[in-house]
This record gives sequence, structure tokens and C-alpha cells, in this order.
Amino acid sequence: MKIGFIGLGNMASAMIGGMLQKGVAEPENIIGSAKTEETLKKAAEQYDIRVTLDNAEVAGASDILFLAVKPIFFPEVIDQIKDVVNEHQLIVSIAAGRNLAYLYEAFGRNDLKIIRCMPNTPALVLEGCTGVCAGENVTEEEMEKVLTLLQSFGIASVVPERLMDVVVGVSGSSPAYVFMFIEAMADEAVAAGMPRAQAYHFAAQSVLGSAKMVLETGKHPGELKDMVCSPGGTTIQAVKVLEEKGMRAAVMDAMEACIEKSRKM
Repeated sequence: MKIGFIGLGNMASAMIGGMLQKGVAEPENIIGSAKTEETLKKAAEQYDIRVTLDNAEVAGASDILFLAVKPIFFPEVIDQIKDVVNEHQLIVSIAAGRNLAYLYEAFGRNDLKIIRCMPNTPALVLEGCTGVCAGENVTEEEMEKVLTLLQSFGIASVVPERLMDVVVGVSGSSPAYVFMFIEAMADEAVAAGMPRAQAYHFAAQSVLGSAKMVLETGKHPGELKDMVCSPGGTTIQAVKVLEEKGMRAAVMDAMEACIEKSRKM
């Protein structure tokens, strides 16, 4: 099975790294393209894959083709490859805001096997979260092949296409919100006297451990919060301030803005 990547940026690199590390693909079976020789050299040295400046070459050589470029470049890239792709390939888009209807129209044909997915940057450390949906020409067996690749760098779940913009808000973009939270906690720790590096370490580890508790215990986040809030203690005072400052509403409003932006792209 030949796997192609048009675009070799951070997300594509994370995906390739996960696939190779988990053994679901071999370097000799991966080909990638990018706009600059510098990017190609970096990918070739890091992963020992075949690289080229020619997007059409990647499209023609792939059984599964990942479109890993920013949404604004889709018209240009699809125009370069639309006469090369065929109905037997799996074409996987990782772009926000580019729905299946857009992709079929851009390629100018309805017989292609097209899949949309939305991974996130924690894929870089094999802890990604990816939402996936497929066009009607994709079989269950073909979807399983793609899910196996996507699950090599985290979790991947099938969602109806109507929820893909929600996936952008809750997982695709949300690492940025979490990084801001970690930075804010570390900033106050520094203000209270803790060295910067140690503050980041403590804040990040706390977020990591808390997320793991949600995933592994199956308990409601509110229940886990209550477990930390001792009567008359320090934590409940911090929670009170967060409620007064509208933390929940701010997060929900931010996600709403993110989802709406994705829908309008």
C-alpha cells in the first residue's frame, strides 16, 4: 500500500512519524511533496521517505493520498492533481472547512473515494484526536484502512459530516486553548516565585494527569472537580474566582466562534 502526502508540514510530519513508529507503514511506501527543497530535505532525512516537488507525481503514486495543505491552497493543489487521481484511490483531506461537497466539486467528478478528517497537533507526541467522515463511495473496509493509519498517532473516531465543524472546535483547535491555560497557570506560579521552567512542568503535568483521569476513570469532570474541592479549602476558592470571571462561558463562546468560522470557510 503506497501512501502519499501533499504537504509535509507539522501535521503531515506528525502523521508520518506515528505511522512509522507504530509500524503501520514502511518508509519505502511513503512519498511526499512540498513547495520547498528545504522542507523536502528535512522530511527525507527524518523519515527516509521518497520526496518530490511534483504534487501530481505523489497523486499518481499513491493508493491513499493525504491532502495535508492549508485550505487556501486546495484550489491550486486540486487543479494540479485532478487529472491524475482515479476512482480506486482513497483521497483523505485534513483541511478544516472544506466539506465533501466542496471536494467533489473541486475535483469535478463524483466517482472518487473521498474522506475528510480533522487531526490535531498532539499527534506530534502520538496523542492526537481525529474526527473522520467519508463520502458514499468509500467502503467500510477502506474506512478501516484509513482509521488504522490515523490511530497510529492517537485516537480516531467516525462522526457524521454535520459534526466535523464541531470537531474543529472541540479537538482540532482546542490545543491552543489548553496551551493558553497552561501558560496562564505558569505565569502566576512565576509571579509567586517559582522558576519558569519548573512552573511550565508543573502546570503541564497537572493538565496531563487531569485529562488522563477523565479518560481512564470514566467519571464526570464535575465529579472529579468536586473530589479536589475540600470544604473550606484552597481549591474551592480558586474555582469560585474562575466562576466569577466567567471561565465556562468564555470557553464556550470561544468554541462557538471557532465552529462558526469553520462553517463559513
